[in-house]
Amino acid sequence: MESLITAAARALEAGDPLGALNRVALRNDAPSLALRGIAMAQLGDLAKAKSLLRSAARAFGPREAVARARCIVAEAEIALVSRDLSWPVKALAAARATLDKHGDLANAAHAGHIEARRLLLLGRLDEAEHALAGLITAPLPPASQVVRELVVAGLAIRRLRTEDARAALDRAAHAVRLAGIPALAAEVEGANLVLDTPAARLIARGKEHPLLLGEIEALAMSRALVVDTFHHTIRRQGVVVSLGTRPVLFALARQLAQAWPADVSREALMAAAFHARHADESHRARLRVEIGRLRAKLRPLADVNATKQGFALTPRKTREVLVLARPVEEKHATVLALLCDGEPWSSSALALALRTSARTVQRALDELARSNKVQSFGHGRARRWMTPPVPGFPTGLLLPTPLLKT
Repeated sequence: MESLITAAARALEAGDPLGALNRVALRNDAPSLALRGIAMAQLGDLAKAKSLLRSAARAFGPREAVARARCIVAEAEIALVSRDLSWPVKALAAARATLDKHGDLANAAHAGHIEARRLLLLGRLDEAEHALAGLITAPLPPASQVVRELVVAGLAIRRLRTEDARAALDRAAHAVRLAGIPALAAEVEGANLVLDTPAARLIARGKEHPLLLGEIEALAMSRALVVDTFHHTIRRQGVVVSLGTRPVLFALARQLAQAWPADVSREALMAAAFHARHADESHRARLRVEIGRLRAKLRPLADVNATKQGFALTPRKTREVLVLARPVEEKHATVLALLCDGEPWSSSALALALRTSARTVQRALDELARSNKVQSFGHGRARRWMTPPVPGFPTGLLLPTPLLKT
């Protein structure tokens, strides 16, 4: 490999895309196209980067399978950052197998990390953990170690294991100092911020205060009766009652828990559960039926007793009732939660991550756009959604070793 190609690859490895482009910007041979593609990806022009990488993959000869595989891995990473979650994973698996077969273990591991990150975005935690477990752990370049630890931290955060997450991020911070890549350092810093940002609200005895992830984890071990609005469950230690398919019963349980130890009037319960502005006898009859169903569901955890004004919750084996609520009550909170990562999402990718229909997601996005909570750019299949203001694209698109070896 000639000196300019080698120098450009080393510049990319060091996180210097402009230095790489200075060496290969005017060249159209396959290695230069590939390096230019990765450089443009790091600079945020993902569409141009994808086009260059595809041109490079076509330009490499039949004996250059490793180089083509590296282009596919780079394109897969662009798809991940672009939230193109429907990108063909079989192509990534084939590229990973090729890299592994030819001894490029670092890039093979990087391909596995990309797949694990995709599964993590889709909420398929067990599959992501299995994919990560099958990858080599050492020796890896520092940049690849950072990516691995970010995946480990993401899994730990999703599973509410904050100590494991902090340990993984500490390891990532150490590796990023060795890598010396500012974009990766910013990603690690952003992941650390998640652990120190309120992730929920705790409502008890008419008062509320924000909770960090670590405090939510501790709450899972407490003896209190917890009404969890994230998962629509009522639990106390190991006893869990799920009301995910019974929204009326959950609404009643939440109102009773928020008012505890006081009671809740029948009018307030009907307004919360039935959205009834003017209650009549039919609403009162339905309330009696639903309260009876709620009593049956909550029997292992609490009683629901009638009072002069309405009903009151009486917990069993505990003297504390807590409500774990979202930081912001919003009809389309799950859509906003995904968009808050600052990345551009397509409606189809959101639908995949939320496991719902694209039409349902599109209706939610239209409502959020009308209230200026999200905004879009592009048209048709290229349309992407973000929370305003639109931040720049991340620049952490590095293969862990230079695209091509000498």
